[in-house]
Amino acid sequence: QVQLVESGGGLVQPGGSLRLSCAASGSIFNFYVMGWYRQTPGKQRELVATITSPGRTNYADSVKGRFTISRDNAKNTVYLQMNSLKSDDTAVYYCNVRGLWGENEYWGQGTQVTVSS
Repeated sequence: QVQLVESGGGLVQPGGSLRLSCAASGSIFNFYVMGWYRQTPGKQRELVATITSPGRTNYADSVKGRFTISRDNAKNTVYLQMNSLKSDDTAVYYCNVRGLWGENEYWGQGTQVTVSS
């Protein structure tokens, strides 16, 4: 069993920054892909950013240039640095890890990010 512990969410003013962290523990597999998704009430969960073991990144168009995803393979941890936050970024952010072909997929419990003045 794998546990994903997220941290770093909270309330921030527009234009501000937050850094999310997600640490994996337990029966650790080779999580080729680690990433972040977000969801708001009444909408489907959407991709924010992913990063592969070699470091290849993929971002949603809405966050390009503002968010940066990174990972520490030794610590089985993925980070999301969020800058220039907008009210539209308000959502519950979920950590996701999975193998190269989508196997051994796990989700975190979610952390709330609220961007409001």
